[in-house]
Amino acid sequence: MLSLIKEYKLPSTFPEQVVEEAKKFGDKIDEKDIPNRVDCREHVIFTIDGEDAKDLDDAVRVIKLKNGNYRLDVHIADVSHYVREGSLLDKEAQIRGTSIYMLSRVIPMLPRELSNGICSLNAGEDRFTLSCSMEIDSKGKTISAEVYKAIINVRERMNYHDVNDIFKFADMKDGKIELADEELARVNGVAEKYKEFIPHFLRMRELKNVLKQRRDLNGSLNLDIPESKIILDENGIAVDIQKYDYLESNEVIEQFMLTANESVAEKFYWLQAPFIYRVHDVPDIEKVNDLNKFLFNLGYKIRGVKKDDEDSIHPKAFAQVLEEVKGKPEERVVSNLILRTLKVAKYESENRGHFGIASKCYCHFTSPIRRYPDLFIHRVISSYLKHDYNINEELRKKYEIEAVKYAESSSEREKIAQKVERDAEDIKKAEFMESKIGEEYEGIVSSVTNFGIFVELDNTVEGLIRYEKLGDEYFIYNEEKRQAIGEHTGKVYQIGDKVKIRVANASKLMRQIDFEIC
Repeated sequence: MLSLIKEYKLPSTFPEQVVEEAKKFGDKIDEKDIPNRVDCREHVIFTIDGEDAKDLDDAVRVIKLKNGNYRLDVHIADVSHYVREGSLLDKEAQIRGTSIYMLSRVIPMLPRELSNGICSLNAGEDRFTLSCSMEIDSKGKTISAEVYKAIINVRERMNYHDVNDIFKFADMKDGKIELADEELARVNGVAEKYKEFIPHFLRMRELKNVLKQRRDLNGSLNLDIPESKIILDENGIAVDIQKYDYLESNEVIEQFMLTANESVAEKFYWLQAPFIYRVHDVPDIEKVNDLNKFLFNLGYKIRGVKKDDEDSIHPKAFAQVLEEVKGKPEERVVSNLILRTLKVAKYESENRGHFGIASKCYCHFTSPIRRYPDLFIHRVISSYLKHDYNINEELRKKYEIEAVKYAESSSEREKIAQKVERDAEDIKKAEFMESKIGEEYEGIVSSVTNFGIFVELDNTVEGLIRYEKLGDEYFIYNEEKRQAIGEHTGKVYQIGDKVKIRVANASKLMRQIDFEIC
């Protein structure tokens, strides 16, 4: 991990003056600012995060209105209240651009004195937020959205597994709570522990389903590519690798954050405010045509695409293929193929929509503790609120220039962060497989190249089988079909094939894993 920090010239420690500036805010809010905010401290608000999360920057509440619609409140830590423009904290955050997660080690954008302290929405503590309240109808359409400065006091710090256990054991029928298995619920204890809050979580699940259904109808892409969960021992050695558990409770927060990000982006787009958007462009027509050639071999097709007509490419056509392949052995491979076809999302000062989530307007608003674009747009929004949505031309011009500058620098920092995080995973996966040399596994062909085939195991580890390790035969690479074809027997290896492999070699220094066919 230290070698990666050196390789990418990462700022692994904060300058002393920056830490001192963070410490000055202490751990209590400045009560002089309370009259300028909407007081939401009596509302029943929750944070829902992973068990080991320390910087809690989003909190949520869902209530049902008299007209049958939902009100979704998304409260985000008001980081810009503390990280003032031009301050040492701000300059350091600009340089870093994003927090970097290297498994057990984090290189944060802001000092922990802020991110884990006064900016973290800890339960039972008064905290300042920049909040978005949305009225959403039964079809998942956002009727209205209001952005405002608030003060909140989180009622309970929840984790994904506990909320998911509540979903397992509790349901709402005709306004009454029913426990699916009372004995099991009693043994589990979670439903009993959070009994008074169960209606709140069931409403959240109800709204999540409504939002997801609308998103699916619009063609949002559900790329089911499992993330790796790498278990380290007390010495930082990889001792196990599993798929990351993506639960229904994770989906609740994902849908709420997507909705808040869209609502904020749309509101400030129509105001023609200087802003940073999260942009995901339509994929190149040539890449889509190439994808269709590969999908044809697997019995699928992205429909409706006209040759040389980029406007004919719609996310819904991709979403249909992902739906068709759901639950089948080749699901992961098809998801990966589609992911490689799509362009990389980036930050832009101009709104061009987000192809992957089928959204005309999208931004990153919900994580100002760990992403600079979120912090910047919080600053813009705060300025608009302060000046009653009527900022002067000088300030507008200043923000326009900064939006271009920070969108570009943040996109670059994000690329570096992603490389570091991938390399960190590769090192630990290779380290784990060093102790598995000679062991046999079943896997699926994830890629075919001119030098060998890549095979992915069920635990997300990927290794290379060079052609010389495929037995006593010469294999010819068919680039168009991405197949390896045996010269004498005609044996074909292609993406999606199940194969049995043996671990031939693994090196964490080289960050690579070699397999051989059994």
